[in-house]
Amino acid sequence: MLEIGEKIKRRRVSLGLTQEELAARVELSKGFISQVERDLTSPSIATLTDILEALGMSLADFFAQEDTNEKVVFGADDVFVKENEDAGHSIHWLIPNAQKNSLEPILVTLQSGGKTWEQDPHEGEEFGYVLLGGITLHIGGETFKVRKGSSFCFKPTAVHYISNDTKREAKVLWVSTPPSF
Repeated sequence: MLEIGEKIKRRRVSLGLTQEELAARVELSKGFISQVERDLTSPSIATLTDILEALGMSLADFFAQEDTNEKVVFGADDVFVKENEDAGHSIHWLIPNAQKNSLEPILVTLQSGGKTWEQDPHEGEEFGYVLLGGITLHIGGETFKVRKGSSFCFKPTAVHYISNDTKREAKVLWVSTPPSF
């Protein structure tokens, strides 16, 4: 049985809101919110939509089945690898089916002279940490040298990619949000 009230209460509490604060946001009484949370009354779809919007959720998110068996730890067997010898890189997708997540971590290995493909501008952010060697980060017409132990973070508002202009192999942990690789 779906307990709407309990789910609303858990979300409200996780956001640090009181019943009064939630009620004020949706122009309802504290008493009504209390009754909904205790499953003593059921809100109309319109009222439920208003409550969920105030809690930063959509109806679809709210009623989505929760996967209690969600995988948390991933090992070598979960990694998907794609090599591109012509471009001199290999990419390891560290989490399978990362497209369903908010972020996508990959491990990029660049041979000397290698580069990733150019990515078009998109919403979100990009983060990378150089684990080995050094790379050149290309964003639009700008370039940035990034060495082992350093990181980069940017909003991908221009075409972007990384290249290895050194004589040694380079490895980069790269995270994109939303997933774009």
